[in-house]
This record gives sequence, structure tokens and C-alpha cells, in this order.
Amino acid sequence: MSEDTAAVAAQPRTPVAKASSVTALLASPAGRNTGLVIALILLCLGGVVTAGDRFADIDNVLTILRLAAVIGVVSIGMTFVITGGGIDLSVGAIVALSSVWATTLATQGIANDTHWIVIVFTALLVGGACGLVNGMLIAYGRVVAFIATLASLAAARGLAEIISNRKTQIVNVPGFAAFFDASVLGVPVLVVIFAVVAAAGWVLLNRTTFGRRTFAVGGNPEAARLAGIDVRRHTVWLYTLLGLCCGLAAVMLIARTTTGSATHGGLYELDAIAAVVIGGTLLTGGRGTIAGTVFGVLIFTTLSNVFTLNNLSISAQAVAKGAIIVVAVLLQQRLARRSGA
Repeated sequence: MSEDTAAVAAQPRTPVAKASSVTALLASPAGRNTGLVIALILLCLGGVVTAGDRFADIDNVLTILRLAAVIGVVSIGMTFVITGGGIDLSVGAIVALSSVWATTLATQGIANDTHWIVIVFTALLVGGACGLVNGMLIAYGRVVAFIATLASLAAARGLAEIISNRKTQIVNVPGFAAFFDASVLGVPVLVVIFAVVAAAGWVLLNRTTFGRRTFAVGGNPEAARLAGIDVRRHTVWLYTLLGLCCGLAAVMLIARTTTGSATHGGLYELDAIAAVVIGGTLLTGGRGTIAGTVFGVLIFTTLSNVFTLNNLSISAQAVAKGAIIVVAVLLQQRLARRSGA
């Protein structure tokens, strides 16, 4: 019996080992990012096949990057909030409110008398203040994040309509549009801003105490509290950071459209959450990736561009995005179960 047992134990377990190694690879950051790169490449090939030179044209590529830059900045901030175990449904409304407040006649008058940077500071201040309010309601008011940010969505959008009187505000400040329309070594300034924000977000999340605390708070708030982390204060910082990202996105949107409007930022909350989830950040918190979010933004923006070039409806785009999100969440759950087994 002992010899039989030894023989059984000595039998190779190659299939199981291979399966576990593949699962581990897919669950790793490198594996997830590789999958996203492959998906983006396949999507680009599909664009070339279906739209030809219209897709591969350098102007179209720059258009994709400009569109990705605005929602990308919001998505970077959303990555921090979701990694920390939260959610924010008000980002689109905050972008709209920031754009309206930063382009009022009073704000533009001050900017004309001083410098166009006043518009930037105003948008950042409004976005940061909205994020601070959300964080205070959630952390100290004990309001569920979903409800608090849903209320903020309605309030911010309504306030934007009141301030603008439901009219589009045209920006007429010398130097503002010229600065953001410029390029750095052929790369649009908006894309450079997105790249800088993404790089700064990666360093903040992966190389600082703030990032480690974010992972801890999202993974297990009670354990984080026992470890000496002020969970409520950190939560406020996370939502304030997202608010600042919304303010910056509003500046970029103002520069791209030369307008401030209460309609800006429509469905940004869904696009940002979708990009974060596709990138590999867990909706339950405790795990997040800036690089994955960047790829998620590029995938969705490229998908929309391919659909537009092929004259497919917005409804079809929404169906495709919904299917991708469902597949991504199911894959996340399956990999999480296997890695935990």
C-alpha cells in the first residue's frame, strides 16, 4: 500500500499546475494589462478593416486621444475612490457645474483683467469643493456613497442650470484656448495633461503611503482603522481628489469646446466606472490599477470612434459597452474565486 501511495504521489500533475499557473497569470497585473493591450490591438485592427484610412489617419488618432483625455482624467480619480471601497455617481454633474461656474461673465471678466489661469483655479476650486462635500456626507454623515453621490448628481446639475440659465456660455478669454489648443512635440496639450495625471496617479497609488492606505481602506476598513488609519478622513481625501480631477476635466472640456454648459459631462459617471472596471479595479475595493484604467479609457474611446466611423447608432454603442462591462465583471469574479481557492 505504501508503494502504491508513493507511486500516486509521484505522478505528474502537469495539467493542474498549468491551469493554476495560467489563472495566476491572468489574475496578475501584468496578465490583466496584457489582455487589455491585446483587446485594444484587436479593436484597432477592426477599425482599420471596417473604416480603412479614415480610422488609421493621424488626425483621427489624435481625435481619439483628445476625447480619451477628458474622461481619462475623471477615470483616474474614480480609480482612487473605487479602490478605496467607494463609488461616485456625480462626476458628470460636477464637471458640468465646474465648467459653468468657470465660464460665467464674472469669472471671465476677472480672467480678462488678470490672467486666464483664473478659469482653471475656479474650476478646480468648484470641483474640489463638490468632492469635499461628498466625502463629508459619506465619511462623517454616514450616508451611503450611492445615495450621497446620487443626490449630488441632481443638486450639481440643477445648480449648473440655474447659474447658466440653461444657456451655453461662450468663452472669450485671450490666451486660454490658444494654450490648450497647442501641441508639445506634435502631441496635443490635452493628451499631455492626461499623461501627466495618469503618471502622477500611478505614483500616488503605488509608491506612497496615501496609496497603501487607499488599498487598506478599500480592502478592510475595520482592519485599517485598527492599524491606525483615520478611515473617515482618508475617505474625504479620496472624494476631494476625485472632485479636483472633475474640475481639471471641466477645464479641458471648456478648452476643447470653448463653452461652459450644464449639459457637459453627460453619462461621464458611467463611462468612468466602466473604464475603471474594465481596467481591473475591483468594484468591492482593495485592488486598483491606474495603467488598467488608462487602457480601459482607450478601449471605450476607440470603440466609440469605430462605431461612429461605421455610422452605427449610439444605441448600438451602449449595447456593446454594456456587454463588455458584464464580461469584465464576470471575469473578475471568476479569477477572484480561483485565486482565493
